[in-house]
Amino acid sequence: MIIGELKNKVDKLWEMFWTGGLTNPLDVIEQITYLMFIRDLDEMDNTRKKDNLMLGQSYTSIFSDKENLKWSILRDKSAETMYQIMQGEIFPFIKTLHSDNGSTYAKYMEDAIFKIPTPRLLEQIITALDEIYALIEKQPDRKDVRGDLYEYMLSRLTTAGTNGQFRTPRHIIRMMVELLDLQPHDVIVDPSCGTGGFLVSAGEYLKEKYLDEIFYNKDAKAHYDNRMFTGYDMDRTMLRIGAMNMMTHGIQNPHIVYNDSLSDQNRDSSKYTKILANPPFKGSLDYDIVSTDLTRLVKTKKTELLFLALFLRMLKNGGHCASIVPDGVLFGSSKAHVDIRKEIIENHRLEAIISMPSGVFKPYAGVSTAVIIFTKTSAGGTDKVWFYDMKSDGYSLDDKRTQLDNNDIPDIIARFGNLVDEVNRKRTEQSFLVPKEEIVGNAYDLSINKYKKSVYVEETYPHPKEILAEINVMEQKIQTGLKELEAMLDE
Repeated sequence: MIIGELKNKVDKLWEMFWTGGLTNPLDVIEQITYLMFIRDLDEMDNTRKKDNLMLGQSYTSIFSDKENLKWSILRDKSAETMYQIMQGEIFPFIKTLHSDNGSTYAKYMEDAIFKIPTPRLLEQIITALDEIYALIEKQPDRKDVRGDLYEYMLSRLTTAGTNGQFRTPRHIIRMMVELLDLQPHDVIVDPSCGTGGFLVSAGEYLKEKYLDEIFYNKDAKAHYDNRMFTGYDMDRTMLRIGAMNMMTHGIQNPHIVYNDSLSDQNRDSSKYTKILANPPFKGSLDYDIVSTDLTRLVKTKKTELLFLALFLRMLKNGGHCASIVPDGVLFGSSKAHVDIRKEIIENHRLEAIISMPSGVFKPYAGVSTAVIIFTKTSAGGTDKVWFYDMKSDGYSLDDKRTQLDNNDIPDIIARFGNLVDEVNRKRTEQSFLVPKEEIVGNAYDLSINKYKKSVYVEETYPHPKEILAEINVMEQKIQTGLKELEAMLDE
């Protein structure tokens, strides 16, 4: 968590952009991402130079004949000179790095656009960034602090995007990650990754739970850095931000690429062991641009249904998925809605439906959603489905989202990890199991209200004559009061 002096400096940096004319949060984060990358280039080049000297090997700097482009030299220039070099030389330079340098960072900077409007503002921003880095250097775990810093900046994205995209709350992401019980050998994908929140949380979970198994094993660490995490998105700004977010959290070479997940451009099949996602809800696509593999399974234009079909295709047999879905997916009566639910229940293993309150995504949206968890088997296996009625996610359900003491998430994780104890729970409780046969008999309806039973408490009310008598007494008091008021006016 970013607190104290570091938080204040980040807030001041943000304010510099705001007062300087860049008010779009995405633009601000994007420009900060570019500048962090440019600064990191200098540090990485110096580190590689030192490493090669220690090994007695030659090293050709990426700044050969371009020493003036280094951050350490640039920051000592005048504001005007700094601005001219940044706009006219450095940004063209970083666009050419990917083919020569092979740097993961460079791959995401090929179409970078410099938007800082004035030399004075650039000078202030560079000074502020240096101060922030200086504070990070003093922290005992610099990588974690840098990751937290980037997460804090991402929290400033308070406006919803298009096509139903909005930032998934970090604690909901963490809940889903824990429910999937990730392992060091997993291959994880988010086909609509945005800022990379699910993949970052997955990496942090694995770091916490399997530190020795991953980080002290050469092959496991190489898998973690290069092959474990894949993210697709169609917004290049989000790709840059998502990649930087992962790299600042210590994942060296995340596979974050431009890909229209629902089109023929995405050929992934039986490739991943885990899927974590919050795909766009409100999109409606033309059949022509959707992969025929998906429309063959579910004939629809609705993205929320197409993504479920995609998850089934992308998972290996035995692979698990946890995805957020709008409530309509659970009870929609169209042929496409029923078909996708039937496919998951009959041909794979549906494990859980966690119903979430509509305020979870405020202030972005007030949609009612659920988390669906299933395993691809291609051979059935659904026996009983676990339902949980989340009442609180630990925050108030209004736009302020104030932190509360009540929080169902720990209970959800604990109960899902011990489903044996759920067998005897009654339908009036917060969680319970429903046999597959009952769900099939209800046209594969997965809405929790279809199966949950309410407890009715008998209330005793006064007899109508008693109520009428009370009304008459009140009426008499009103008439007396009116007469007293009239008398006062006549005086």
